[in-house]
Amino acid sequence: MLPLTLAEIAAEVGGALHDANPQARVTGLCTFDSRTVEPGSLFVALAGARVDGHDFARQAIAAGATVVLSARPLGVPAIVVDDPLKAYGRLATAIVSRLPGLGVVGVTGSVGKTTTKDLLGQVLARLGPTTAPPGNRNSESGMPENVSRLVPGTEYLVLEMGARHVGDIAYLTSLVRPDVGVVLTVGTAHLGEFGSRENIALAKGEMVETLAAEGTAVLNADDPLVAAMANRTKARVVTFGLSPEATVRAEGVTLDAVGRASFMLHSPHGSAPVSLRLHGAHLVPNALAAAAATMHFTTDVAFVADALSAAEAVSKGRMEVVEGRDGVTVINDAYNASLVSMVAALNALDGLAAGRRRKIAVLGQMNELGDSSAADHRVVGEKVAEVGVDWLLAVGNDDAGLLAETAARCGVAALHVPDSAAARAALAEHVRADDVVLLKGSNSVGLMAVAAELAATPA
Repeated sequence: MLPLTLAEIAAEVGGALHDANPQARVTGLCTFDSRTVEPGSLFVALAGARVDGHDFARQAIAAGATVVLSARPLGVPAIVVDDPLKAYGRLATAIVSRLPGLGVVGVTGSVGKTTTKDLLGQVLARLGPTTAPPGNRNSESGMPENVSRLVPGTEYLVLEMGARHVGDIAYLTSLVRPDVGVVLTVGTAHLGEFGSRENIALAKGEMVETLAAEGTAVLNADDPLVAAMANRTKARVVTFGLSPEATVRAEGVTLDAVGRASFMLHSPHGSAPVSLRLHGAHLVPNALAAAAATMHFTTDVAFVADALSAAEAVSKGRMEVVEGRDGVTVINDAYNASLVSMVAALNALDGLAAGRRRKIAVLGQMNELGDSSAADHRVVGEKVAEVGVDWLLAVGNDDAGLLAETAARCGVAALHVPDSAAARAALAEHVRADDVVLLKGSNSVGLMAVAAELAATPA
């Protein structure tokens, strides 16, 4: 955190100090989660559907927080504002304004945001001090927390920006304006919220509408809805993808014995070979997006290729490959799921097994797909059969059951269980030495912890 006095923060967010020393300083994380408070933190008291952060104010101060950002006086040091969430956003703007020259990259898309953000963070870190926190804090409450991780001397900030409604990304970019805006895909994630892919495209395209003329819009040439966003920005447009027309593209993609991709990276500034340490051919576009965004700051293609080749998985539950007990390979891709990412993960499972090992798929339901939910789960069931999964464990609601039923009709040995507890018991009976086990589903299914236990690593 860039140290700020309570008086400075109150002035920036339009708040009034109560029971607080104006010269006391916030030096730690600005967070809405009392469990992550550290000495010097600012705790944001947000009122949610189930819990009210104001009820945790004293706990946060006891844990070391300097002050609480709240909607009312609480008898502890507080900055009182009309709307703590909006004030939290204004605080993010104020923090970034104190680092003139900071290079900001915003990343959005239906799938692949976190992986691309993680790759970008590692590549840009070779150019200078970079903030790109693990995980996917990408909402109106999560993004300001990530901004508060900036420290003096930071040169680059990479922010993931998510949306559940039209206008969400416009709001986030109004808080922190990117120099580079990356749009990866327009898929079906949150289709139940948006109603159509066209509405999703409308929301994701807000990323490039905010860019200045001297900025760069990085767009997926292989996704027509994304490529069309070139008409919505005044910034320079750079495309990425496997298409020969892409500005930054991959040619000659090959996979090694464990599904890691190598390719020749081509750009207007030259070409260089890349060998990813990440598993799955579907991550090549993420690497290309990271390369295209980095080239806003450097045109050294060999440097970018070398940095991509050294990058590793950072965030939990995103194609995280771990060797567990008895030679079992665990693919933990359980943070979230959509039709596109399910198909990609199953292809990665097939690649890692390489035709020599048993393939186990533990697949949870995919949430928020709207009217396409049943059809999408059937498609996944058919894909399970196509890649030759030896045993499928479907976990969750009736849609998960439909997935299992479809796979079984296609000849796959399949079992449907209602929850993660039942999944643990089933896996204990069915997993054998040297199996390759993929775990993927919507986060609410709880397969992240199951994957960690199977891999004998802490959750």
